[in-house]
Amino acid sequence: MTTTAIPAEAERAPAPAPKRRPQREREGAAWVFLSPWVLGAIVLTLLPMAVSLYLSFTDYDLFTPPKWVGLRNYTQMFTEDPRYWRSVVTTLTYVVVAVPLQLALALVVALALKGMKRGKAFYRSAFYAPSLLGASMSIALVWRAIFNDGGTVDHLFGTGGWVNKPGWALLAVALLTVWQFGAPMVIFLAGLQQIPAELYEAAACDGASKWRQFLSVTVPMLSPVIFFNLVLQTIQAFQVFTPAFAVSAGKGGPADSTLVYTMYLYDRGFVASHMGYASAMAWVLLVVIGVVTAVLFRTSRSWVFYASEGDR
Repeated sequence: MTTTAIPAEAERAPAPAPKRRPQREREGAAWVFLSPWVLGAIVLTLLPMAVSLYLSFTDYDLFTPPKWVGLRNYTQMFTEDPRYWRSVVTTLTYVVVAVPLQLALALVVALALKGMKRGKAFYRSAFYAPSLLGASMSIALVWRAIFNDGGTVDHLFGTGGWVNKPGWALLAVALLTVWQFGAPMVIFLAGLQQIPAELYEAAACDGASKWRQFLSVTVPMLSPVIFFNLVLQTIQAFQVFTPAFAVSAGKGGPADSTLVYTMYLYDRGFVASHMGYASAMAWVLLVVIGVVTAVLFRTSRSWVFYASEGDR
């Protein structure tokens, strides 16, 4: 029996590499998987935005063809419509009141939950439950009943119905937003759990009180999370609609004290059928939110601390 010797070069020869699909074929497969999202973005977002931008330069009442009027909607908005400016002031007041109160309450509760030894999961779920309900009309109607004449607040404090007082109605709307602090609370709690315990131990060894530890350790280390919640809640506050609509019964009263921007936009577009004017209002709101967000990002450089920056 004879054996055939295998050359050493053949033994050392590497296995042939698997064939790669051409770059164009891989890109085609990627676009196939991305096509549902791309199609949805075009049909449901970009196309309606383009139509809205066009309508903002027209006189359109939903029943007749749009008539091009140029910048008339914008000039009327800024120079001839006092209710528009009242809605702007109301919305800014709401943002300034609701957002800080909501974030402060969320942070306080998150700090309390972090130090809990028992029942943390139960209380976390309980505090988060109002956020699951969202800004639904049913919850807003219950809120209106609580703050109306003869409601719970009236029985407890004897202050009368807040929803019927111009100086208190907007505060009732803001408190509904503050009550739904569960989402930022969970984010704060996740951020607090990422702060190294060694930092608190070192601060305690240096004689720092709990308040000093909060200011010198917790706030700087949590500043990226604070910034994230601030941006997110500010954007949402500018778009508030359902709480103000339900509390004021869709009228923005009393005395336009709850006439937030989106409610007035709804009134102009779907009640008065001035859809071109409403489209112009929508684009102004988009620009304002973009500017406010850019300002927040710009100012964040002076107070937001990222741990990776300390290693440079």
